[in-house]
Amino acid sequence: MSLHVGIPHRELGMDRDAIRDSIVDHLEHVRVRDQHSATDLDLFHAVAHAARARMADRWHRTRQRQHLSGGKRVYYLSMEYLPGRLLRDSLTNLGILEETRAAVDALGADLDRLFETEDDAALGNGGLGRLASCFMDSMATLGIGAVGYGIRYDYGIFRQELVDGQQIEQPDNWLAHGTPWEVPRTDLRFTVRYNGRVEPRTDATGRTHFAWLDTDDVYAIAHDIPVPGYQNGVVNTLRLWHAVPTHEFDLDAFNAGDHDRSVVQRGYAENISRILYPNDAGPPGKELRLRQEYFFVSASLQDAVRRHLARFETLDDLPDRAVFQLNDTHPALSVAEMMRILIDEQQMDWTRAWAITKRCFAYTNHTLLPEALETWPQHLLDRLLPRQLDLIREIDRRLRRDLEGRYPDDAERVERMAIVEQRPQGHVRMANLSIVGSFSVNGVSALHSKLLREQMFPDLSSYYPGKFRNKTNGVTPRRWIKECNPGLAALIDEAVGDGGWVTDLPRVSALEGLASDPSFQERWRAVARERKASLAEHLHGLHGIRLDPDTLFDIQIKRIHEYKRQLLNLLHIVYRYQAIKRGELPAVPRTVIFGGKAASGYARAKEIVHLINAVADVVNADPDTNEHLRVFFVPNYRVSLAERLIPAADLSEQISCAGQEASGTGNMKFAMNGALTIGTLDGANVEIRDAVGDDNIFIFGLTVEEVQRVHREGYRPRAIYEANPRIRAVVDAVAKGAFSPDLPTRFAPVMDALLADGERYVHLADFDAYVAAQRAADEVYLDTPEWTRRSILNAARMGRFSSDETIRDYATDIWGVPAEG
Repeated sequence: MSLHVGIPHRELGMDRDAIRDSIVDHLEHVRVRDQHSATDLDLFHAVAHAARARMADRWHRTRQRQHLSGGKRVYYLSMEYLPGRLLRDSLTNLGILEETRAAVDALGADLDRLFETEDDAALGNGGLGRLASCFMDSMATLGIGAVGYGIRYDYGIFRQELVDGQQIEQPDNWLAHGTPWEVPRTDLRFTVRYNGRVEPRTDATGRTHFAWLDTDDVYAIAHDIPVPGYQNGVVNTLRLWHAVPTHEFDLDAFNAGDHDRSVVQRGYAENISRILYPNDAGPPGKELRLRQEYFFVSASLQDAVRRHLARFETLDDLPDRAVFQLNDTHPALSVAEMMRILIDEQQMDWTRAWAITKRCFAYTNHTLLPEALETWPQHLLDRLLPRQLDLIREIDRRLRRDLEGRYPDDAERVERMAIVEQRPQGHVRMANLSIVGSFSVNGVSALHSKLLREQMFPDLSSYYPGKFRNKTNGVTPRRWIKECNPGLAALIDEAVGDGGWVTDLPRVSALEGLASDPSFQERWRAVARERKASLAEHLHGLHGIRLDPDTLFDIQIKRIHEYKRQLLNLLHIVYRYQAIKRGELPAVPRTVIFGGKAASGYARAKEIVHLINAVADVVNADPDTNEHLRVFFVPNYRVSLAERLIPAADLSEQISCAGQEASGTGNMKFAMNGALTIGTLDGANVEIRDAVGDDNIFIFGLTVEEVQRVHREGYRPRAIYEANPRIRAVVDAVAKGAFSPDLPTRFAPVMDALLADGERYVHLADFDAYVAAQRAADEVYLDTPEWTRRSILNAARMGRFSSDETIRDYATDIWGVPAEG
């Protein structure tokens, strides 16, 4: 339906009184509350709707401008997003934070308290999802026409609770009170098909077509969330798909008394968007994960093709009008699905369809862990997605034909480069499919991209010269400085001369001239002390944790995984604890804070969580040590907690085994806020060292080449243990029950794994170097002016790690779209 052109458009005011009127109107007429009955939740929704209404004006104009211009659009496909809370971010980007604060004050409420009322949007898990959200923010801020596609999960990965120090997973029902940000588009639905069979049919011209029959179908319903750029009038769209059945309810079955069967189709469909990353340790979980990946890929591509054909007559120019960025291998099925749409629905021949497809997609790889490169068994694809498997096999057949022509005497090389494994129960390599079906492949740090080209995919890199490139990750300074550390932002405003650094982060280099200024240093320290005190107050109120802001805050917050080496951090804590017990008191009292979730099916990671809490219980209860060392594990780590933890850090732990972390973005956020990094030469740590200078970071440990050499020569950690009494004392204390007196052998398996031949992440080989780096950090921290100088220089030299810089690089080098600003 088209509205009559004579209907006037009413732009909503951005001043205090207009915002207050919008809040009151929503409270009274939508929430049906008055001043006596309105709760903080009611007020939060009212304020959020006032913000969303003002975004709507800009949203309309952005979409109309993009449609009329016919400009190239970016479609960002990601299995997860991690936007966190959106109210403060929306008000900041709209430029009405203080006006809204005044409006809320006028109503007798506290805006900061309303910020705390909002649940984190549980659409992601870790760095991958947070990166996607930073990129969406930067694309809007740079005026790039973009749509983010993903899944509207009913539940996040899980809410982490600690019971007797052990991780317990509870449902993360982030939609319990609804979300004010989404706009359901119930009229915008696409059919997504599964199972069935493929039947070839020949038409009158002799051409063979393939019919996908007897399928089990679901609908994908669009839910849109606005993504505002920073004070530039642009609002892009994050479109999330929710799965619903094509037949909601079987009335005949219900009336026949078979009540369970009457809603079977509803459960089958809704499970697809039920939960982020179901436990895929068993076949049902694996199948659900595959259904999820195809679900959002199919709906997204159908939507993009629909949008294109609404504006243009042919799909032949689709690569000139659209680019699809695959955020890791989860959306790899896009290559096969695009071919299905073009061949089966648009009636194109293979050559024409493949020419379009391979010019549409760009692939970002995010891992150096071979086991994280998704592969799917052919028998599962054959049952669940038979048409897609047919197309993948044909892509593979043609690829093999070309490879055999290029390398006629190197069958092993051809097999490594192929997409479909030719062996019984062979798998489909989704990374290979993404590489073959894309015009660009990038890693996410200089080191990671080098390892992709030279070690993970050397054959494909050689075969496709120029396809592999680097795009080092970045983070948005709006969220990670201006919003979460307003005191620091004010100091930067003063140093730079204005607030323009918020969209041009390299301008923070102006801080360098003040790094040694005693007066500025004093104010810098005051801001840091205030953030530490604020964190202490927050965690005490939330969990009863008592932090001393006058200690060094040493923070490691990230997904719990062996390669990220929370265990190495813990070994140092035990070493430090033992030294204090011997009377070797440290000059610097320290508070060590951990946070992060262990995947529900990852037993060893959950044991590490348990061990951290067991050590914390002993250390914190010991009167000999707890004035010098305290340890805390903050449960249920999430974006809103990161916004408090990162600005409060003195020391940032980035200690993954070299050659394992693709990039990392937490390392960037900490350094931007003035924390000094202790880390290995892994991921983006290498580039951070180059940016901030060797003297302003604590680098330790084996390099990638050294780790690989150690493993080639035969890594024997038990020999290190036997030769090093410090290591032996630490390992034995854990293994023999010093931190689990009720069951002395409880953590012995964790230590046994560290001592096993070939232990993958070389914890013990890096232990002494790590202890030395920690000692160096203590020594610098004792020199307050020097630590402050280095802190200021870290913040001053992080300009290149803004996600705006990263997205500009994507825009010019890969996407071919203009980036404003």
